[in-house]
Amino acid sequence: MRLRLLPSLFLALTACSAASAGEEGVKLPAPVVDASPAAAGDASAVFAGGCFWGVQGVFQHVRGVKSVRSGYSGGDAAHANYDDVSDGDTGHAESVRVVYDPAQVSYGQLLQVFFSVAQDPTLLNRQGPDVGTQYRSAIFYANPDQKKVAEAYVAQLKAAHAFAAPIVTEVTPLKAFYPAEDYHQDYMRLNPDSMYIAVNDRPKVLALQRLYPERYTPAWANGR
Repeated sequence: MRLRLLPSLFLALTACSAASAGEEGVKLPAPVVDASPAAAGDASAVFAGGCFWGVQGVFQHVRGVKSVRSGYSGGDAAHANYDDVSDGDTGHAESVRVVYDPAQVSYGQLLQVFFSVAQDPTLLNRQGPDVGTQYRSAIFYANPDQKKVAEAYVAQLKAAHAFAAPIVTEVTPLKAFYPAEDYHQDYMRLNPDSMYIAVNDRPKVLALQRLYPERYTPAWANGR
């Protein structure tokens, strides 16, 4: 996301990415394997799929989601900050933690949204104009049930040839989630006129609304 500090280069790259990033999304089959019925109470999931602004914005419009926080996963606490992560060598990925009500939306349904519209799972270490390992596609599972569901869904999508290119999304254990700086939270909601948001992220929310109207809500889930 540092590219937005260089206006001419940023505009050129975003224009390029808009033509090739598959921003229309793709409607995918529901997971055959889903999480076990949970006890009463909220659950959480952590995903990484490029710049966390857009991924946060998509999940903030999923019915049953209560809050979505941008942050960092994959590295250590000492380097869980934007300046270090942006160097691409900390092991961190820009991630989001989704807190949701399993009675309204399941873990498998969140995965369906993640693969359909939140990011392109066939891009290795990049999304749109953003390049580097910090922008990789990853599912950070918190327990064996999430691992089982995530791996089964990746296998299901591969078997169905849901994408023209191979899926490169990592399924990896969650070590920790570190919230990002305050200015990264609710970025799409607070900056709707940003060129970056308009080109790269707003189309994802529109795709969610179009492809999964039963799962979309116009309200914004809490981002802080």
